[in-house]
Amino acid sequence: MSIQLAAQPVPAPARPAPRHHPSHAKLLTRVEHHPATHKLDAIIVPTARQIPYLRFALALGRELQCPVVALCSIRASADAAHRVARQMGVHLIATDVPNRVNLPAFATSALLADSRFSRKGDLSLKRNIGLALSKMLDWDRIAFLDDDIRSVRPDDMRAAAGLLDGFNMVGLGNDGFPDNSVVCHALRAVGAPQETFVGGGAMVVPVGRTKTFFPDIYNEDWFFLLDEDGLSRTAVTGRMVQEPYEPFRTTERARAEELGDCLAEGIYALLDDGGSVADADLAFWRAFLDDRRDMVDRIIAAIPGRPGLTEEEKRRITESMRASHGRRLFITAELCVAYLAALATDRGIWRGFLETLPKGLRPRAALAHLGLTSTHIRVEPSRG
Repeated sequence: MSIQLAAQPVPAPARPAPRHHPSHAKLLTRVEHHPATHKLDAIIVPTARQIPYLRFALALGRELQCPVVALCSIRASADAAHRVARQMGVHLIATDVPNRVNLPAFATSALLADSRFSRKGDLSLKRNIGLALSKMLDWDRIAFLDDDIRSVRPDDMRAAAGLLDGFNMVGLGNDGFPDNSVVCHALRAVGAPQETFVGGGAMVVPVGRTKTFFPDIYNEDWFFLLDEDGLSRTAVTGRMVQEPYEPFRTTERARAEELGDCLAEGIYALLDDGGSVADADLAFWRAFLDDRRDMVDRIIAAIPGRPGLTEEEKRRITESMRASHGRRLFITAELCVAYLAALATDRGIWRGFLETLPKGLRPRAALAHLGLTSTHIRVEPSRG
């Protein structure tokens, strides 16, 4: 008589301790030479700078023979954009974006409202307007392009549009100034490895399949790429150039970025290690926030002896890192868990909103549906 022993369960391999990752490139598919096979339906430009910054996007739209949507605020205006587009012979849809638009109220925004984490900009709002407009106008393949992006080749945009047959988002590779958070710039300044990731500055999305939105927080484009389980299938191709900016000019930038940077870097590090969004529990966030604190301490300690930095640069980087520390004192593991729960709720809210949008509208009617003025629409024949 033989005795059968019950098989013992094999424990799952231990996941690495939560920590900052200098690269998330393993989550992306790099496509080097894809034929330029598909036409873009529109280029969406959320612009807040003076209108000369819009000229590159207008020229690109003319070459691609597709409309440019300029969502204007602060230093940009629809009137000024209209005048430039008429001179250039570009099909332009332009509107001034007020603070209140007919978009859903999000749980993520309510969670941070009236707190030190409330965001002051309108970039997420404009990108969500772009998604809603595209849905109503029956556009399927659109590009988001920030007004400080340059050197985008038309064929790279066409290739990215073609890649949407197999991907949920395609970004252009950045050959210009690294578009990182203040903390990641500080890592690079002290000689630590730090790469960039794809983002909303130059990316192409399939509107018909896109069910996510841009939450009102730093790294909103990283959250846009997430679904309930993890990262949507994302590719990178071609190239663009991000114009330089000064990340350490004021300490406010570090404060404003800290929550979104902690959340996004934490989630993407977890995905790098084979986890899922559901694994980001209280224990994970406590460990990750501790690692973040220690990492910033190491940056501060390395700054005085770092060659190639002036004393003024050392002072500004140090102050920015102390500002990061100060803001993180108010970031708890409980807040991180609550934010991700609110984000899941908001995805459902956004999907429901998309289902209510009328389809097949003209631009004037689509803008009016969102509560936007529609007096600055001008269609000119392209001379591409």
